[in-house]
Amino acid sequence: MERNGMPFQTGQFLILSLKGQIDRREYSVYSGENDDFLEVLVREVEGGKVSAKLKRLKPGDQLDVDGPFGFFKFSPDMFSPQKFLFIATGTGISPFHSFVKTHPGLDYQLIHGVRYVEEAYDHNDFDPKRITLCTSADKNGDFEGRVTAFVAEQKLDLGTNCFLCGNSEMIFEMFDILTGKGIPVSNIYSEVYF
Repeated sequence: MERNGMPFQTGQFLILSLKGQIDRREYSVYSGENDDFLEVLVREVEGGKVSAKLKRLKPGDQLDVDGPFGFFKFSPDMFSPQKFLFIATGTGISPFHSFVKTHPGLDYQLIHGVRYVEEAYDHNDFDPKRITLCTSADKNGDFEGRVTAFVAEQKLDLGTNCFLCGNSEMIFEMFDILTGKGIPVSNIYSEVYF
């Protein structure tokens, strides 16, 4: 979408609707802070009131865009040490795409969980040595199983800043896994999608 000078900080979201329609949905900004356009990542939800309409948009169609909103903001200089673990399910990868695009050179690991490998959105935008794809319904990812099972098997540096974005079930379970490994609650940040 055209940005028209809209300021935002990585991790924030927009509320989108088709021009003049009542149904609206929240989408994390996918583009970087320095891009002159706005991107969001939309997965069409069966029976969804907004996602199906967004999928059928054509260049020139108009949207109502409100925002940016949210407190999942990210600036690496706010953290010491600057070591990051990003954990996402599905389109929850959006804010992390914005983080990495805005702040090249980050010390991060990204763990992305999807059901099938073809749902791995734009992994080529991330350093391939820093990303692990977990697939729960096929064997073609880097790890067969959920992100929670993968992280449960990992040894983590206790100073790591952990960012979680995705479905609520993953976030609640991941919170218990991380704190059980000794990660302080103050080092865990989350954005729940559903």
